[in-house]
Amino acid sequence: MRSSIRHLLTVVLAVAAAALVLAACGGGSGDDNGTATAAGSGLVSVQSVDGANVLADGEGRTLYTADVEQSGIRCTDACTSFWDPVDARASEAQGAATELELDLSTVLRPGGERQLTFEGLPLYTFTEEGPGQLDGDGFVDDFKGTHFEWAAATSGADSAPSGANAPSDSSPY
Repeated sequence: MRSSIRHLLTVVLAVAAAALVLAACGGGSGDDNGTATAAGSGLVSVQSVDGANVLADGEGRTLYTADVEQSGIRCTDACTSFWDPVDARASEAQGAATELELDLSTVLRPGGERQLTFEGLPLYTFTEEGPGQLDGDGFVDDFKGTHFEWAAATSGADSAPSGANAPSDSSPY
């Protein structure tokens, strides 16, 4: 009788271990918001959101850039409470760049942290949106006298929507 209990226990543990492995691997090709990952690393992926191929972070949140940062990082202090810098080590960026065949790198932020960049522009998530959303595209705001117009970081031939749903006036922050 003891051997049958051991056998049953072994089978139950094996099934539980298999379930944990499947759960850790995902098991689906999309998320609850209907976005599907086309390709990705743990750091960044390319997802289809509202018909555009956008870069997204590991949680599926769209990544954004602002052209005003072509000459250096301008989003600091209060700006980062709405636009969260995407932290990354240089080796992570290089691995993701190779895997996704994108121009990804890092830049040193004023506080000394490394931030992920795409085509030379620092990447941010918009704290006011969740995974699979594109609300920050075309969003306009001002911080410390700097005017920001945010654009979704897009990949491939598709371009992001024009931001028709985003506010067109300066934000109150």
